[in-house]
Amino acid sequence: METNLVIEGLKFMILGMGTVLVFLVVLIALMNLQQKIIERFFPEPKGAPAPSTPTAPTGQQKDNKKTVAAISAAIMHHNKV
Repeated sequence: METNLVIEGLKFMILGMGTVLVFLVVLIALMNLQQKIIERFFPEPKGAPAPSTPTAPTGQQKDNKKTVAAISAAIMHHNKV
């Protein structure tokens, strides 16, 4: 009697895992189809300049130092309490 329960459990496990596998395969196929449709109707401009990264420190990086200092002070204060 118990072997029937084990076999039934295995059947349900295989059915569930198979359902998830089929869903994931269909999802990947639809995402690839969507990518091809988007690339066809909305292509990337070929003459677009690449974004450059600044080499000199900017105001944003100076603000980051202040933020790091404030967070460090808050952590130190929290650990003392």
